[in-house]
Formats: sequence, C-alpha cells, structure tokens
Amino acid sequence: MSRTILHLDMDAFFAAVEQLDNPKYRGKPLIVGANPKGGHGRGVVSTCSYEAREFGIHSAMPISQAYRRCPHGIFVPGRHSRYAEVSRAMIEILKNFTPAIEKISIDEAFLDITHSLGLFADAASLGRQLKKRIVNELELTASIGIASNKFLAKIASDLDKPDGFVMVQPGEEETFLAPLDISRLWGVGKKTEQVLRAMGIDTIGELARRTETELSRRFGKWGNALWRLSRGLDSRDVVTSWVQKSISQERTFDEDTDDQVRIELTLAKLAESLCRLMRKDNLKGRTITLKIRFDDFSTFTRSRTFSDFIDSSQIVKGVAVSLYRRMRGSGKKVRLLGVGISQLNSVSGEQLGLFEQDSSMNRKLTKLLDSLQDKFGEQTVKRASLLDSAKGKNKG
Repeated sequence: MSRTILHLDMDAFFAAVEQLDNPKYRGKPLIVGANPKGGHGRGVVSTCSYEAREFGIHSAMPISQAYRRCPHGIFVPGRHSRYAEVSRAMIEILKNFTPAIEKISIDEAFLDITHSLGLFADAASLGRQLKKRIVNELELTASIGIASNKFLAKIASDLDKPDGFVMVQPGEEETFLAPLDISRLWGVGKKTEQVLRAMGIDTIGELARRTETELSRRFGKWGNALWRLSRGLDSRDVVTSWVQKSISQERTFDEDTDDQVRIELTLAKLAESLCRLMRKDNLKGRTITLKIRFDDFSTFTRSRTFSDFIDSSQIVKGVAVSLYRRMRGSGKKVRLLGVGISQLNSVSGEQLGLFEQDSSMNRKLTKLLDSLQDKFGEQTVKRASLLDSAKGKNKG
C-alpha cells in the first residue's frame, strides 16, 4: 500500500527558542553552547541561528572557532528544560494531525499521515495547516518534507530551510533525487563520499545508474542499501513506540588536568546529575560506562554491568571512580570525562540488596534531595560524600 510520510524539522530550534524568549536576540548571530571565554573556551556549539550560520558556524564546531569567526555574536548556554517544554507543546500539535508519530529528537519527527488525508483536501493542505499551527501556537517555524517514505521526506524537509515546504510527488522519486549531491544520501559520511567521488559519482542520479552488483562488490551489504536509497526505496515504518537505550553526561575541562581530587569530584557530580535525570524519567540501567579523553585526544571507555537495574547515585559514582582509578596510570592529563548508563528500562522495585547504602532511608533522602533541587536548583542542595571529604582534606 502506498504511504504518505511527513517529516517535520524545527528550524534552528534551540536558537529560535532563545530568540523567542529574548526579543533583543532576534535578527542577530546567536550561538547556543559552551562559554567561548574570549576564544579560549573548550566546548562546542550546540546550535546557532541562521544569522550566525552566515559566518560559517555550525553545530558541533569548537566554540573557540565559532568565537573567532564571529566575536561579536551572542553566546548563550543551553536551557534544556525550556527546549523540552516547547518540544512537548510541538508534539501536542502533531497529535491533531495523526497518532502515528515517531519522535526522532527534541525538534524533529516523522508522521505517517496516510490515514489522515481524508480529513484534508490533500497532503499539501495538511502540511500547510500544520506549519500554520506551529507558527500561531509556538511562534516558531518548521521545515516540512512530504513523500512516500521516510528517507525522501527527510531529504525534502532539508532542501528549503528555514520555513521550507517540499513535496515529492508519487512516481517522481528518482527524478527528485537525481540532481542532488551525493553527500545528501543517508549514511554517506566523508570517507564514503571520497570513495564515491573517486568512482566518478557526484550526484545521487549518477549513483542510481550503477548496478547493484557493482556497488555490492565495492561496499558489501552497504552497497545494496546505497543502491536502494539512490532509487528512493525505503520500506521502514514510522515507529510510534521507542525505548531509550542509554543516557549520559559529559564535562570538558577548561584546562587539561591531572588533579586526581578534581577529576573524582567531577565524576561524582556527573553521576549525581545523571541519576537525577534517570529518576525523573523513572529509568534504571544495568551497564555503567566511563568515558575519558586525554590531552592527546585519545579516547577510551570502560564499563561494568550489573545483574539488576539501578539508579543509585552512590553506586554509579563508586563504579565510575573505580573504573577511572584503573586507567589513571597513563601519565596523561584529562581533557574530558563522561559517565553513561545503558540497558535502560522503566522498572520499579528495590535496588540491589548487595548495596547496603541504598537502603529505604537512603532512597527517601534521595527523593527529598531530588525535589529540593528541582525547586531551588542543583547547586543549592548537595549530598555530602567521601569525595567531598577528600576535597576538604586536600585543602587542609
């Protein structure tokens, strides 16, 4: 059965929300991300306004480079709770058009509108009414692509940003794709792009003219997928239920450090923040992972898996520190630390009996601390720990 899939992508979402809440930012280059510290910051750009993109700034760019390109730009930290609030309002609007919604990220979703078309004149009418609702109710713009499958709808939504609206008519899939640059094909990274260009393939249409056998011989199974995508073939359904598989927190130091107390305190803070997010979403996980990047940019991960699900800050903190202590003999300074938990599940029940510190009283205390931090901020109320004591002894 033929399908009609809509892909919605909010335009420069984080930056747009900041400009919505702060009118003085509108029309100006706005960069959301780490503190640039006069060009010496060590984080990255989360996103930026279209005015900032005119200076060549883009997401994931080092914040120091963004500052050098646009020192007069407005640099602001992210406000993720605010972005989540607007995202929830976005989803409520989408529900008025179809229940078949696959949320890909905080600002992006696929909608299967096949069975909703009877309520509208046609797919274009539905898409334009959806765009109008976004503008009227959220005071933001979104780019929309409509096609017969997810792959085509995604490409279409990206072609005319911001505030774009592109439809791929049934039967015109290959004609639509043919002139597009090969880099627009899903899964084609820099290395694959280089190989394809070396083969004389610069557009999707040029790729489509190659045989499946040739591409399979060159790229293996990935060649079969390239061949199908170049012809606009994609049979994936819109998935309305999704289970989060992992959650993590990271911190890049302002300066590379080998201060053991500072490193372990940072791990403790990451664990506290991570577990607080998990408890808020009623999640527990089984595998704790430490990520560490040294001053030479070498990056390593180490993990430990439990038999039961946990959300205890004390447990995660202890495991993260233990994993770090096994790695710190390298003699290198640390640039970045991260703590993550995977194999997540929404579960209830007791923590592992193995960990006496996670008693009933401790869980009540944790719940109280979470509520106080929700109300007054994470920095106002903290749990005392052995690491805090170590910090005090270090000062003495």
